[in-house]
Amino acid sequence: MSTMRVVQVAKAGGPLELVERPIPEPGPGQVRVKVQSCGICHSDSIVKEGLFPNIVYPRVPGHEVVGVVDVAGPGVTAWRPGQRVGAGWHGGMCGVCGHCRRGDFFACETGQVTGLTFDGGYGEYMIAPASALALVPGELSPAEASPLMCAGITTFNALRNSGARPGDLVAVLGIGGLGHLGVQYAAKMGFKTVAIARGKDKEPLAKQLGAWHYIDSQAQDPAEELTRMGGAKAVVATVTAGDAMKAALGGLGVNGNFMLIGATTSLEVNPIFLLSGRRAVTGWYSGTAIDSEDTLVFSARTGVRSMNEVYPLERAAEAYERMMSGKARFRVVLTME
Repeated sequence: MSTMRVVQVAKAGGPLELVERPIPEPGPGQVRVKVQSCGICHSDSIVKEGLFPNIVYPRVPGHEVVGVVDVAGPGVTAWRPGQRVGAGWHGGMCGVCGHCRRGDFFACETGQVTGLTFDGGYGEYMIAPASALALVPGELSPAEASPLMCAGITTFNALRNSGARPGDLVAVLGIGGLGHLGVQYAAKMGFKTVAIARGKDKEPLAKQLGAWHYIDSQAQDPAEELTRMGGAKAVVATVTAGDAMKAALGGLGVNGNFMLIGATTSLEVNPIFLLSGRRAVTGWYSGTAIDSEDTLVFSARTGVRSMNEVYPLERAAEAYERMMSGKARFRVVLTME
């Protein structure tokens, strides 16, 4: 029987281990993907540490997957062998639950998540629901495309749903794995882009990525600076610190939208501030496969690229620790070739 190499977590809190498994066959409505690359995301720690209920182990993590369709299962008509595809956090939808019937596919009640509820991309092959796949443009290499399946779609989709229009003042809070993409997308979308981060040393990178203005949150008050510029139509918060979010929230202008995409345990909000300016705080889920496809196409056409550190599959444990250390600039990607 043919086998494949995968990196799995055998139990919650266990190490990432390289093992061989039989190559699986796709069932009805499924596609087998020959994986070329897979990004390592901080959300992979949910699988490794067992931070989500009812995870079935052993489990192969990875939800920033790019590869080639190898076999289309019974009933699959939308995909054929040889197509370049990607799979992100959203693991497909059933199409029949109440949320799907209303068009809210991201909230599908089946709750499928790539690399969490089924095996993901830390391996040479994976099985994915057909509805979870996005076409990958030829202009993007596998390593370039992988981070866009999570970090890319999350920032791109938040920005285009923020209510801001080209020419509006938009701030991106944090220049890291999400933020370095968010600044690029905001600039390419035609927003008057302000980057906010800690330290003067990040200003050259922010400007290189397309920021019109940089705010050093260690030396300046982000809310005061944004207010002085007329107030932000949108702030995309990529950081995970509630205090940093609070410091920027006050810079929202009238009808401004604070797009929260970084997971934090708490955020202090002044209701009077929201009421007096008809402002909003919006949590934004990454998106579905078609949103990933839009992200990839936009990135290919405008030159938005992730800054990556690339590792071979057999060094997955080292690559994961590099990502968790926070020292990577800025995404970490596994390659199978």
